[in-house]
Amino acid sequence: MSTPWEAAFADPVHDAQTCFRAVLDAMAHPGRIIRVTGVSPPVSLCIAAAAVLLTLTDHDTALWLEDGTAQNWIGFHTGAPFVTDPRQCAFALLNRAPDFAQFSAGTHEEPETSATVIWQVGSLAGGRRFRLTGPGLREPFQLSIDGAGSDFAASWRANHALFPRGIDLILCAGDQLTALPRSTAIEEI
Repeated sequence: MSTPWEAAFADPVHDAQTCFRAVLDAMAHPGRIIRVTGVSPPVSLCIAAAAVLLTLTDHDTALWLEDGTAQNWIGFHTGAPFVTDPRQCAFALLNRAPDFAQFSAGTHEEPETSATVIWQVGSLAGGRRFRLTGPGLREPFQLSIDGAGSDFAASWRANHALFPRGIDLILCAGDQLTALPRSTAIEEI
């Protein structure tokens, strides 16, 4: 069992900067799989999810956890305040396909106030396959998500239809991450 004071990033400044660039690259190029390293997370977090949390959350970003197993570790290393109402979070961490309706999609005046969901999936190399189109993609791109249920594409279409409002999604598996910004359209193939 890990304790909250165990190490997070090996080189906090460099590793956080590297992860931030990785998340930006993933958002700019939906479906692109990027490896992140340099973090030693507790067993309930994959390396990529831990790195994203360490990079994007701090004392000003409300966080909602589906499973509170890593709450002490996350709180110790980020100072992020935890909320019990998912509609009040800036970031959420899930181990299952998200129900986008339970999170704030922002407003037309302030779409940037929507939540970003970090979803730990089994793999980005197997599972249901999707075709991605939209900004950042010159041609359709294929992405596999191990853990996406049969209703994921329909749920995402409803989220995408809210644009410019909507939820952004960062998918994490092991030491890999990719992103689905709300502007990306997907269809199951």
